[in-house]
Amino acid sequence: MDLLKHDIASEFPQLKDKIHALKTTNHHFARLFSDYDTVNHTIAKVETGGAVMTDEALENLKKQRLKLKDDIVQMLHAA
Repeated sequence: MDLLKHDIASEFPQLKDKIHALKTTNHHFARLFSDYDTVNHTIAKVETGGAVMTDEALENLKKQRLKLKDDIVQMLHAA
């Protein structure tokens, strides 16, 4: 699976300006964005064979990524 398919900026190019503004002015948003990026990179590393983890752990990371994405999108739409 391609990491870029889950990159927030790539998925929501129309919200690029809001993303940038929130990352620089809202610490909570910046933290969520950073956490999302970290989890997304970890998932990509496992899926490409660069790291090993149990299926259950990978599934939990994917659920965490989805929750973070939901929170990020909610904040973007509220801004």
